[in-house]
Amino acid sequence: MRHKRYLAGAPLLAAVLLTGCTSGGDDAAGGDDGKSGAFATSPAKTAEPGRYDTLLEPCTAVDQGTLDSLLPGIEELPDEQREKAYAGTSAITFDTDRRAGCRWSSQSADSAYRLHVDFERAVSYDDAESDDELAARLFLAKQVAADLPEPVTDEGSDEEADEGPQEPSGDGTAEGGSTGASGKPSATRSPGSAEGGDPEQDKPTGSPSSAPPEGLEPRVLDDLADEAFLDDVLGSAESAARQRVVTVVFRTSNVLVTVEYTAQPASVKETPDSKELQDRARVLAGKLAEQFTE
Repeated sequence: MRHKRYLAGAPLLAAVLLTGCTSGGDDAAGGDDGKSGAFATSPAKTAEPGRYDTLLEPCTAVDQGTLDSLLPGIEELPDEQREKAYAGTSAITFDTDRRAGCRWSSQSADSAYRLHVDFERAVSYDDAESDDELAARLFLAKQVAADLPEPVTDEGSDEEADEGPQEPSGDGTAEGGSTGASGKPSATRSPGSAEGGDPEQDKPTGSPSSAPPEGLEPRVLDDLADEAFLDDVLGSAESAARQRVVTVVFRTSNVLVTVEYTAQPASVKETPDSKELQDRARVLAGKLAEQFTE
């Protein structure tokens, strides 16, 4: 019976809608503001959807050859362990079309390596903001949180040289030291470093510096996807073994991709090499970016 009453009322509803539309049209023709009529609405902006409506499966997005280069020692594992190591461990998420990730690791007598890949698809529910715009805003938040040091240009170095010695800044920054976006000395980005302490105390035996070499500092990457940056953080010299974490984050349309690559030598006298880890992480990031654009 309820179903029959609904059908019987359908013509009445259609008549009301038709009357409302007709009435709105007459008022508009009469020079009204165009908002007359019970069902008239102002046009709303509809933001463009992002390019991607799904995500790659992260545990299969990294091929075996790439894992061999990123995780030394994985090839020497017993068959069953090696197969499990190659497969990786999927991150637990509620919707794999919105967020997905995978982790791999390898360990030997000399060192341990870990790899984490994370995919995040931005979906905007705001008609005034597109999926790409939301993804760009999320990317910017990650970049700000990374607190990348200010890039040093040759022009800036020449100007400082012409000006001669400068007075120490009021915030305690060492003379000639570079600062990050938040005004902190870049050396403090190394976990465990004592503020204002002796830099030599932050160096393990055999390590030239706690910071990456010149040219390998955390920085924006101009040759990867729509936008990207790289971070490089060395663990505290006081830890039993010093690990280095290299992170590459990039955005392609409405998808954010994070590659986090960690190396930790067994000996405290050794420090993971920045260039080697950065090169490996960037190669993987490039391969993932290509898969999204295919």
